[in-house]
Amino acid sequence: MSQSQKRNAAVALRSSVCPHDCPSTCALEVEVLDGRRIGAIRGAEANTYTAGVICAKVARYAERIHHPDRLLCPLLRTGPKGSGQFRPITWDEALDRVAERFLAVAEKYGSEAVWPYYYAGTMGLVQRDGINRLRHVMRYSRQHNTICTALCEAGWIAGAGRCTGPDPREMAKADLIVIWGGNPVSTQVNVMAHVSRARKERAAKLVVVDPYRTGTAQVADMHLALRPATDAALACAVMHVAFRDGYADKDYMARYTDCPERLEAHLATRTPEWASAITGLSVAEIEAFARLYCSTRRSYIRMGYGFARVRNGAVNLHAVSCLPGVTGAWQYEGGGAFWSNRSIYHWDKTLIEGLDARDPSVRIMDMSRIGAVLTGDRRDLGDGPPVMAMLIQNTNPAVVAPNSNRVRQGFLREDLFVCVHEQFMTATAKLADIVLPATMFMEHDDLYQAGGHSHIQIGPKLIEPPGECRSNHEVLQGLARRLGARHPGFEMTAMELIDATLRASGWPGAQTVLAQRWIDAQPSFAESHFLNGFGHSDGRFRFAPDWQAIGPYYAGLPELPDHVGVIDESTPERPFRLVAPPARQFLNTTFTETPTSRKRERRPTALIHPQDAERLGIVEGGLVRLGNQRGEVRLHARLFDGLQPGVIVVEGIWPHEDFPDGVGINALTSDDPGLPNGGAVFHDTAVWLTAEAAELPIAAE
Repeated sequence: MSQSQKRNAAVALRSSVCPHDCPSTCALEVEVLDGRRIGAIRGAEANTYTAGVICAKVARYAERIHHPDRLLCPLLRTGPKGSGQFRPITWDEALDRVAERFLAVAEKYGSEAVWPYYYAGTMGLVQRDGINRLRHVMRYSRQHNTICTALCEAGWIAGAGRCTGPDPREMAKADLIVIWGGNPVSTQVNVMAHVSRARKERAAKLVVVDPYRTGTAQVADMHLALRPATDAALACAVMHVAFRDGYADKDYMARYTDCPERLEAHLATRTPEWASAITGLSVAEIEAFARLYCSTRRSYIRMGYGFARVRNGAVNLHAVSCLPGVTGAWQYEGGGAFWSNRSIYHWDKTLIEGLDARDPSVRIMDMSRIGAVLTGDRRDLGDGPPVMAMLIQNTNPAVVAPNSNRVRQGFLREDLFVCVHEQFMTATAKLADIVLPATMFMEHDDLYQAGGHSHIQIGPKLIEPPGECRSNHEVLQGLARRLGARHPGFEMTAMELIDATLRASGWPGAQTVLAQRWIDAQPSFAESHFLNGFGHSDGRFRFAPDWQAIGPYYAGLPELPDHVGVIDESTPERPFRLVAPPARQFLNTTFTETPTSRKRERRPTALIHPQDAERLGIVEGGLVRLGNQRGEVRLHARLFDGLQPGVIVVEGIWPHEDFPDGVGINALTSDDPGLPNGGAVFHDTAVWLTAEAAELPIAAE
């Protein structure tokens, strides 16, 4: 047998699931080499949503999973906090130290002084959410999850009442697709596959609404580059045109919505001219889009997350979701609007999260306010103790959380004990006292739902982890034994938890799911299109939402769709609006360590309109300084005419060390909670801008 034949015989093609924080949750086919390493990764062609397509980041995952800089053993800090000085220790010593410190803190300050902190470094339900089981059993402080979806969910629930919508595969059957506030070319590549099919087979039009010319906008038939946080004004003007020009489906509204007459009267003054003054779009642009949208029955609005990450984000998203209610587009295949399918899975996560041990009287703190929490802000701590100990999994808050200078200040407290369970030595790991090496998704079992489509999948363990890496579930089991935390979930393997959760939730067991590779949970057409009623008790879409029922920060929110001027408006001192969206090659701070991703992104860059650059003496490639009351950041400039003057875009959450001053972009973003129920406002930042230096060379590729 030749060497190539031997190699091919040793390669097994196995099924898996992408775990990363992307609504696509791609079904994967992975080459497993000799049971130890992986080779090529492809999208599963048999999955009707993934359809053989995955992003370049995951296609080259072998670079990441076999990276030489992966953490391989537990580490104990030996130098000052943030120094990166550690020495190896055993797992027993590491877990003993963590448990002893947690017990000592709880005895001295009370159990709420311990704050387990996590988010979506993996989207797997067992490995991501199991930390809550430890939290609830031990009565540690709870976490209000706001850093990603809180604003979007508030806006969607305000109108539709439940998180579902038309089957995302119906985009291929639409005659008009509107990508509003998202950039799927970079962040949800499968969306573009279905868009491409609609354009090829139906000559469908693609419209992109986004403050700058993204990769998605570059291939669109129409791009509306509006000012950040003005989306509701555009949506209101489109609805105004629908009523004005006879496009409004009054029969549909009478049957399915709450107050169409009030809405029509309210919108009488929300003209394209009114919206133009707010959005910066021309009246002609607004009129053209309104006519196109209102005259197309099969119009599918795919909402991204970006346009809701502003103080008025929930109001913006709600206003956009009203559009198919006015035109009646919900009725048609390939019509309606979609944000997330998260409501269709009806999970019983009692075993995974320890919900039977949850006590609602235990305080809950906003994860986006971690800087304020760790620096003792009583608005966040309430009457409870300061946070004295943390376990962090699946996130890198020192870089990704807003107001990052304050976050770092909190982590540098000498009296704060931090254990970080990670795959690489991130900025947060460098600030920890104990660092534990974590597995990656092909090295453990997990269960996945999709937000952007409708499939339930299991990602089984495919290869052994390197060194001494352990999964999140194994770490929690080890800590539970030492802490005396008793719950059936701690006594089960990850696959046993998967099987039990599936069955408790009304789905087939794990072996069935593994055998058939996935379950398509998409509801019927009538349910998905709300033809049996929306998610409110009266079954009607709410043009007039009950904001008070959604969250505590409801004061001043409008009774009907409208622009709400609560945003960080530009001022003479801070005349520019900053947007900090994802980069194409990074996913928050994941993949920033991957050589190919770093090479393709090159360096942190501010996209600046040429008119602004000329006025301020900024040259291509030159250093510029952005700043506001929270901090200052230096980075390089790129002149870019795909946005409005007065808007600056910085793509990607780069490691701090990639900036000339070692300060990352989230030093400028606010940790003020978005309305009405909290939420990070990453794209709602006013800054000043100055030129720093002449052009510097870009490293050779």
